[in-house]
Amino acid sequence: MKTLKLGVAGLGHVGCGLVDLVQKQEKLRLPGKVEVAGVTARNRSRNRPVSIESYAWYDDASKLAASDDIDVFVELIGGSDGPAKVAVETAIKSGKSVITANKALIAMHGQELAELAREHGVDLLFEAAVAGGVPIVRVLRDSLAGVDIQRVTGILNGTCNFLLSEMLSTRRPYDVVLAEAQRLGYAEADPTLDVSGMDAAHKAAILAAIAFSADLDFSQVSVRGVDEIELLDLDLADRLGLRIKLIAEGKVTPDGVVCRVEPLAMPIGHPLARISGSLNTIRVEGDPLGAVTLTGPGAGPGPTASAVMGDVAKLFNPIARPAFGRAEHHGVRKFVRAEPNERSAFFLRVRLDDRAGALAELTEALAESGVSVDKLLQDSADENGAAPIAIVTHICSRSDINEASDRVRSLETNVGHPQIVAIEEATD
Repeated sequence: MKTLKLGVAGLGHVGCGLVDLVQKQEKLRLPGKVEVAGVTARNRSRNRPVSIESYAWYDDASKLAASDDIDVFVELIGGSDGPAKVAVETAIKSGKSVITANKALIAMHGQELAELAREHGVDLLFEAAVAGGVPIVRVLRDSLAGVDIQRVTGILNGTCNFLLSEMLSTRRPYDVVLAEAQRLGYAEADPTLDVSGMDAAHKAAILAAIAFSADLDFSQVSVRGVDEIELLDLDLADRLGLRIKLIAEGKVTPDGVVCRVEPLAMPIGHPLARISGSLNTIRVEGDPLGAVTLTGPGAGPGPTASAVMGDVAKLFNPIARPAFGRAEHHGVRKFVRAEPNERSAFFLRVRLDDRAGALAELTEALAESGVSVDKLLQDSADENGAAPIAIVTHICSRSDINEASDRVRSLETNVGHPQIVAIEEATD
């Protein structure tokens, strides 16, 4: 029976979850035996839910990566640069295959690391970097290799999906629900990476690079988070038959691959609109497949550690396949920014002073920018005398709706900043 010896760098929740799986591997369907040959972390004496006393300890992750005692280097340190990047490069140059759950590292440096792995004839695997227990990396790279993929969309951050779902279902404001998410462990003490959309953007860029054989260029990814979405926006959108979700998207355009993360308003019947709580889901569209959707837990030590172990199992029969699945004969696409003339319907929420003529001024300002109203909902004025108004526009360009927003801001009757969310088309 073949044995794979792992060097595990990082013993946080995921690292301990992986060690626990190794210690209980008789319950798993692995094609061989797995051993932990060495470990490293920032604090050796920290209390952990698993015993590491029998494993060789390394103070330096790079020394573990270069050790002749390991076959596979597992990087669970985190961070796009610093010790994680150095250790991964060291492992590859030492002829070790690498498994990582580090989405920031792959999003920022995946292209160069993939090339380094190719030069040294080793595997670079990162299933756990995207969507935790949902095997979307392997599905895109391997299972759907015979599909001409045109678009990949998904909910890739469970924290944001929990926030939006819980705010709407409980009618509690953002700050209150965020505090609960932190108490439940769905959000970090500093939730910036999640709520800013950056976490989902790292994952989206990785999926887009695989799906479209594109050179991963994170500088071209557009990112907008949920930190400015209010309960009022969710409530008014719901009354108009829409659900606001933080959606990651990659799609092919004539100019190249557009990759972005932003809140979208989706018809309630849309497959992604129905995903609640902390789940992740990814929808892949292409020919001749049509569309397929994968859903599951996207974070946490269990799902992520299981994804790491899935990559370990693959290395019992390594083939040193290109990390992003792109063969030399594939045409290379580039990441590009979306064009401002891209067209969509939009959800627009404004607050106006509750006085005569305010609504007429609003619709006139929209019309002057070429934006027409499809649906309109006016709510009662709040304690400050400002009346919330929600509008669904007819299809227009992003540049037109942004110009309209500027006009609305300049109105004397306007209160605060208008909220603009693109509307996703209904789908089967």
